[in-house]
Amino acid sequence: MQYRELAVPGAYEITPKQFGDPRGVFLEWFKAGAFAEAVGHPLDLQQANCSVSAAGVLRGIHFADVPPGQAKYVTCAKGAVLDVVVDIRVGSPTFGTWDSVLLDDVDRRAIYLGEGLGHAFMSLEDDSTVLYLCSTGYNPGGEHGIHPLDPTVGIDWPTTARDGSPLTPLLSDKDTAAPSLAEAEQQGLLPTYDAVEAYLRTLA
Repeated sequence: MQYRELAVPGAYEITPKQFGDPRGVFLEWFKAGAFAEAVGHPLDLQQANCSVSAAGVLRGIHFADVPPGQAKYVTCAKGAVLDVVVDIRVGSPTFGTWDSVLLDDVDRRAIYLGEGLGHAFMSLEDDSTVLYLCSTGYNPGGEHGIHPLDPTVGIDWPTTARDGSPLTPLLSDKDTAAPSLAEAEQQGLLPTYDAVEAYLRTLA
């Protein structure tokens, strides 16, 4: 299992070692010891989610109030998605930066997004199945969104599906109505870099 920190500090790409034979494939997609060594603190697993999406479905950019925030360890068990992390921490040296990892059922990578980061993904195939390990449970009053097509963020979303067909972004009503990054900052919705760092120190 290899960890690589992304362009957004606090986010990692995780590449597992796969063991295949004529029967199929086995891999460890999460390992607590390796995780804590790479990230600097354990993952306090409180909830596990599963979402299934048609090709073109775009979910996010989602984030939660800090503290406690919601860290996510995400993989794609079936199909393929482009998974994106956005630095939305006001005062961060990389504020507004985004990075991405292709999660699919071939390389079977995972992505970890620490507390205070924005998360989004686009499905590249019908019935793409995404699994999330979350550090906190769902808290509707403390969860927010930023419009995933905000040109200021400028995420380079795919325009072609896994099978080569054209993709059209399909958003929920909630994500369509989400503010831009600038509007979310003006409304005081975004976590601050200092608050996130202070919270992370309590986890070490």
